[in-house]
Amino acid sequence: MNRVETVKNYVDCILDKISDSNQKSVSYSHLNGVSLTCTLIALKRNQNVELACIAGMLHDIYTFANNDSYDHAHKGAILANSILQSLKVFSDNEIEIICLAIHNHSSKNIVDDSFCEVLKDGDVLQHALYNPLVNIALEEQNRYDLLKIEFGIN
Repeated sequence: MNRVETVKNYVDCILDKISDSNQKSVSYSHLNGVSLTCTLIALKRNQNVELACIAGMLHDIYTFANNDSYDHAHKGAILANSILQSLKVFSDNEIEIICLAIHNHSSKNIVDDSFCEVLKDGDVLQHALYNPLVNIALEEQNRYDLLKIEFGIN
């Protein structure tokens, strides 16, 4: 089994424990959606596609595992670190790259390193695509506008 599937299986075990069917559906949709949008953006920007896919899959794991979004980016980075360490298939450097992106992903108004930006933009793109008839959050609008330009979307 490859590392992406290993992480997805681990995440599925966490999400399967969510008792509320609507919340479970939202969690799967969001984490898989962000994972896919991160993959697309990483391909476009020549970033590490595998790590971007995994960062997207883990970025909100704390929120869904604990039904708590308070300070979820920072707490999520700690949980992701623990998960990735336990899997014993990632180097310390890879774990640091993924966890830094998770730690920073809620700071949409700050520009971080190129890899961190993949996760931030993947999160914004998933929010926008989930229901295109709903207006994008004000704090995400600028990123979304830049993504549309980057991908040649009017």
